[in-house]
Amino acid sequence: MISVIVPCFNEQEALPLFYKETTSVFAGMDTDYELLFVNDGSSDGTLPLLKKLASEDGHVKYLSFSRNFGKEAAMYAGFCNVKGDYAAVMDCDLQDPPSLLPRMLEILEGGEYDSVATRRADRKGEPPVRSFFAECFYKLINRISDADIVSGARDFRLMKRSMVDAIVSMCEYNRFSKGIFGWIGFKTFWLPYENVERVAGTTKWNFWKLTAYAIDGITNFSQVPLDIASWFGMFMTGFSFLMLILIVLRRLLFGDPVAGWASTICVIIFIGGIQLFCLGIMGHYIAKTYLEVKKRPHYIAVESNIDDPCLLK
Repeated sequence: MISVIVPCFNEQEALPLFYKETTSVFAGMDTDYELLFVNDGSSDGTLPLLKKLASEDGHVKYLSFSRNFGKEAAMYAGFCNVKGDYAAVMDCDLQDPPSLLPRMLEILEGGEYDSVATRRADRKGEPPVRSFFAECFYKLINRISDADIVSGARDFRLMKRSMVDAIVSMCEYNRFSKGIFGWIGFKTFWLPYENVERVAGTTKWNFWKLTAYAIDGITNFSQVPLDIASWFGMFMTGFSFLMLILIVLRRLLFGDPVAGWASTICVIIFIGGIQLFCLGIMGHYIAKTYLEVKKRPHYIAVESNIDDPCLLK
């Protein structure tokens, strides 16, 4: 049995197209399946449409959040509630082609791999600036962390139950699934495909949201930013000490008066900026620790048609 986890946030336009395409693919596969839609606090007609699909098709399951908790929480809720021997994560906008599922299942049933993950072979249709920063992010996070993330990697992947259980066991509140997939290990086959445009609706990810998500990914899986702050502090301390010696010697040997306040202000601003930068890095890590120790649930679900659902975790 294959369980497909589909996070949904205001996807009433794309949902019928996704359902039609995915069920058509499964109709040609010799396997049982379930489509688990996680309604992430949608404010449009997504939930009524899911209820309608569930009443007409026993393969459709849904879980509805009390508010918008984010895609990471939606994926985690899906992992906690799937019943299949295999589980897949897919976006509702058909940028993750359902037609790849038969090939992905064939690879997994070969027994050599635990997961089949997809990656975009190109970034056609994406703004060049966004593509440039995305490539920089992948290079940076792979260099400074233990997370193994392939450039162009999507959340779309099909994995065995053992891998799903490992993901569920990582119950951290600050989640970055791409990093989690790589950190837990397991043998993964990367399946490239041509970039596909969204079929309907609008994207929920703008440049700044993606930037914040990238920063979360780096701080979730690396302590290098803290090391950078420490090295900045050591460097500036040494530099200040050398400059102090230089000023004293200059005063003793040449008797130069103070050169002026402009240079002093520039130094103060420069040092103050570095201090605030380092405090910001430490504050970001402290904030994440603060969220973890409160032990708040990742999501709160208020409605579902799943038998014995996990509504709070």
